[in-house]
Amino acid sequence: MAVPFSKNEIEFNGEGGLVLHTPITPKENFRRAAAHQDFLWVPMKSDVLSFTPSIYPDNIARAMVEEAKPYNGSVGGKDIFGITWKFIPVAGGSMVEPGNPLLSDISDWKEKVHFPDIESWDWEKSKEDNCEFVKTDKLLETTIFNGMFERLLSFMDFENAAVALIDEDQQDDVKELFQELANFYNRLIDKFVDTYGIDAVFFHDDWGSRRAAFFSLETCREMLVPYMKQIVDHCHERNILFDFHCCGKNETLVPAMIECGMDLWGGQPLNDKRMLAETYGEKLVIGVHDPFFGPKGLQVSETEEGLREQVETFMKPYAEELARKPIFIMNLRPDPRATAAFYEYSRKILI
Repeated sequence: MAVPFSKNEIEFNGEGGLVLHTPITPKENFRRAAAHQDFLWVPMKSDVLSFTPSIYPDNIARAMVEEAKPYNGSVGGKDIFGITWKFIPVAGGSMVEPGNPLLSDISDWKEKVHFPDIESWDWEKSKEDNCEFVKTDKLLETTIFNGMFERLLSFMDFENAAVALIDEDQQDDVKELFQELANFYNRLIDKFVDTYGIDAVFFHDDWGSRRAAFFSLETCREMLVPYMKQIVDHCHERNILFDFHCCGKNETLVPAMIECGMDLWGGQPLNDKRMLAETYGEKLVIGVHDPFFGPKGLQVSETEEGLREQVETFMKPYAEELARKPIFIMNLRPDPRATAAFYEYSRKILI
């Protein structure tokens, strides 16, 4: 049902902060966009509350703790499988130091890969500590590190993992490992849903480099899709969204994402977002970086007329089919005036 836009929906406080008095919650709007129906404005990453609690050791290892109390401990260190990650300050993240992989032969994984007992973690304490933090009308989203391919990389280093993915003599062992990982991640997702009431999983699995995907669509379909689909299906069974974090120029692998049933994929700006939204937008909500993002981004116009023109120019390729092919805005460092302009523009064209 159409809800006419009112200027009263946008309010700037005295310090330049933005308050949006939306007809429905940002959470509900995101859900509607993911369902491709009746969303009222183009959803934005600023409509998401990221929640990555320290109870999950991978969040510490990957230097991505976001919860009620500021995390003051050291980052990096051992993940849930005992793999050591080193925090790289200039990158703002962590990586496994190569050269000493847990597995030199994938057939050894059953003896050397030990899954953690998540029931032993103090979920009740974490729930108590974060009960106020997770009360939000935004989309409450938790990140799961690491996905199938990234986990294989952490166990084997890149070269060995890439070969294992395509070597017929190793593929069965890889598939068995991926099945156990899928089972584990589904149990972990249940814990996040039951403990905190999350709305979405931001699943982290990079599939490509700056130039191309690491593997073919055929390899992805055989080696990754069956297990990723189990996780996506489980998210939907628990009534939560599957938001895919997948860096690299991965345009060739989007059909596999759709076959998994994923809801959202942001991807890096090096991908042709206009083509992706046009080609696949009826089945997958594509994230696009706003024109003010990054070192080469536009300066936000000082005038309302100039800002309106910037937003309209950026949105024009998506506007005509936005209701049928929704996108979301990757306003990762949102400017309040730009956020308000995207909100107002899309509210008006979606009526």
